[in-house]
Amino acid sequence: MKEKLREIQARYDELSAELAKPDVFSDQDRYKILAKEHKDLQPIVEKSKEYLAVLKNLEEYLEILQGSDTELKELVNEEIDDLKAREAALQEELKMLLIPKDPNDDKNAIVEIRAGTGGDEAAIFAGDLYRMYIKYAERKGWRVEELSSNTIGIGGIKEVIFLISGSDVYGNLKYESGVHRVQRVPVTETQGRIHTSAATVAVLPEAEDVDVEIDPAELRIDTYRASGAGGQHVNKVESAIRITHIPTGLVVTCQDEKSQHKNKAKALKILRSRLLAEKQAEQEAKIAAQRRSMVSTGDRSAKIKTYNFPQGRVTDHRISLTLYKLDAVMEGDLDELINAVKIARNMEMLQQSSFGD
Repeated sequence: MKEKLREIQARYDELSAELAKPDVFSDQDRYKILAKEHKDLQPIVEKSKEYLAVLKNLEEYLEILQGSDTELKELVNEEIDDLKAREAALQEELKMLLIPKDPNDDKNAIVEIRAGTGGDEAAIFAGDLYRMYIKYAERKGWRVEELSSNTIGIGGIKEVIFLISGSDVYGNLKYESGVHRVQRVPVTETQGRIHTSAATVAVLPEAEDVDVEIDPAELRIDTYRASGAGGQHVNKVESAIRITHIPTGLVVTCQDEKSQHKNKAKALKILRSRLLAEKQAEQEAKIAAQRRSMVSTGDRSAKIKTYNFPQGRVTDHRISLTLYKLDAVMEGDLDELINAVKIARNMEMLQQSSFGD
């Protein structure tokens, strides 16, 4: 581990020197890339300095124990156990920091929520999830932009796609992908029976042009008249857009905007992120074939959470965690659930990593 820490320190010093150069500062694109790497390494460098200082003290104390000064040995013996305990704790902290970071964690996220089994109640639950994530985003200081939606008249949502922008959005939300199940008495139920419904959530990192290159020749773009509320505009103007990516067969539609140009831009944003997600899924499938993951990779067929309203509880089935704070969760208090899954994932990755002394 010490050799790895020395390499990181050397890279950190190199980046510090580069960032101080006027020509680097004048090239803002390059400066942002170097500054981000510098910021990512900083917590490791700070923790490694503390760790190496403890190791140095331990070496000095062990040398004293080899000497003949009895009084000094007694003083050292009183502190050496505390130093060893601190060394072990710092080593574990460093191992967690050294786990390779997902390069997409810093990206914005496109979230897709769709009503599943359960009819109108599933659509109402999908709407509840949408509002839950909006409130969570507000708590984190993130921005939410709706890209596409298909609603029903009783406050439910058949499908909604929205972009969340901010710091470390995808890194916080990526484990929300999967099937979310609800158990409650629906507002449409007259006899008070508890129903079970579901909605699917897919969280995709927002793809940039450099992440996914789309050949315009591989796109079929169709226009049509939007459906739903909208008055004369809906009936007379072909502003809705349907984009088909011919090589993969992926189809994206968008009709929320009155401008055909804006609908096309939103549809391309969604398409680009879906293509990036497919690319990542192929890579993850290769890894999953070699090992079994203790945390769901986001397969939409996997039930990840149950929201039980009569008991006021929410359960994450991937890590067997149950919290009796459902009201708070539905108001966007998601940090405890999300952090628990992130820790479980990091522990799994830590078990697969090997760090030398």
